[in-house]
Amino acid sequence: MKHIQIKGLDKPVSKLIMGSDFFRLDNGQEVSDILGHYLSIGGNTIDTAFIYCGGQSEQALGIWLDEMGNRDDINIFTKGAHHDASGPRVNAEAIRSDLFTSLERLRTDYIDLYALHRDDPTTPVGVILEALNEHVEAGRIRAFGGSNWTHERLQEAADYAEKHDLIGFSFSSPNLSLAKANEPFWAGCVSTDEEALRWHEAKQFPLLSWSSQARGFFTGRFTPENRDNADLVRVFYSDENWTRLRRAEQLAQEKGVSAIQIALAYVLSQPFPACALIGPRSEAEMLSCRDGAQLVLTPQELAWLDLTAATV
Repeated sequence: MKHIQIKGLDKPVSKLIMGSDFFRLDNGQEVSDILGHYLSIGGNTIDTAFIYCGGQSEQALGIWLDEMGNRDDINIFTKGAHHDASGPRVNAEAIRSDLFTSLERLRTDYIDLYALHRDDPTTPVGVILEALNEHVEAGRIRAFGGSNWTHERLQEAADYAEKHDLIGFSFSSPNLSLAKANEPFWAGCVSTDEEALRWHEAKQFPLLSWSSQARGFFTGRFTPENRDNADLVRVFYSDENWTRLRRAEQLAQEKGVSAIQIALAYVLSQPFPACALIGPRSEAEMLSCRDGAQLVLTPQELAWLDLTAATV
């Protein structure tokens, strides 16, 4: 397994990050089995969030860490300050409350990677950075970043941190996939566009992509005529994405792999540090992710898949 380094961490982060939005207190054996498969391919970073499964995701992960006794070997990536029914809550009080609850659920005294699950552009970045720096100084957070933050806000935060001698964001976690989103999956979500890709490359700023395989768009189960999955139709059905799928299938045939492995390799072959959040539910799916992560696509192949080049 390949890794990237994120500022603030003493452990590298595996390029494949295991998602846990199906971890619950009533499926402990599935959780243990899938994490065993994940460790067997060399993974060391697990993604969760304050809101996943009503908090059960963090609880189930905390139980597993306790049972395994391997907390120091694992990077925990969790997220907080998601909006609620009353609106945005990216503020010092919400960050503190969610963080302390997450620490208790996870049965740990520190989070390796902490992300703000959403942004609130009406809140000045300075207020947010001051709050996060307090938790880093207290040892509760090792590194922090933004999930669903635009690159413009990330740059604003970087400028503020430099000016005020503060620790800044160390990573970003938007959606990045070969299939380009027509609109956000959920309110406040951010998908990486061409301008953001150029920013990440120029800054060499780490990106941890959610929905890195476009929620199964490249599995072959979907066609323009199959419109059963309303969310997939809304977000990913477009003429350009069907062309990207055909190109992924063609390149996959040439390389002797699957289209979904090409889609995963697309994310991991970007010209900046990039990881992919994955959600396999079986050993076979885990091994498919492992093999896809071993593929390296050339800049020419990336451009062709992205429809910015006519030929490979």
